[in-house]
Amino acid sequence: ELQQKVEEAEVLKMELQMLETERVRLSLVEEKLLDVLQLLQQLRDLNISKRALGKILLSTLESCRDPEPGKAQLFEVLDTLQQELTACELLHRQPMEQAQSPRSLSNPLVISC
Repeated sequence: ELQQKVEEAEVLKMELQMLETERVRLSLVEEKLLDVLQLLQQLRDLNISKRALGKILLSTLESCRDPEPGKAQLFEVLDTLQQELTACELLHRQPMEQAQSPRSLSNPLVISC
């Protein structure tokens, strides 16, 4: 009976370890998803065309067509999408355009030069 309890404890320990591993994986996916959503929000605020956004998405899906062995496909797609969105030149021009946009004048403390 003692041996059975030890075996049950080992099984529970392994299950707990698997759950912790899954929790960490989901946490990483959640962080990556939040990053992607923030980039999409920034692009939406910059009025990126649906065509440009579609090209980014299709490029991402095309590059993830054959998943790398040992790498989670969902995480790979999110990671690639984040890289594609980050590389979008509209995001790099954002600070200059924002300074010229009428929306930046909505804050009365901002002085436009």
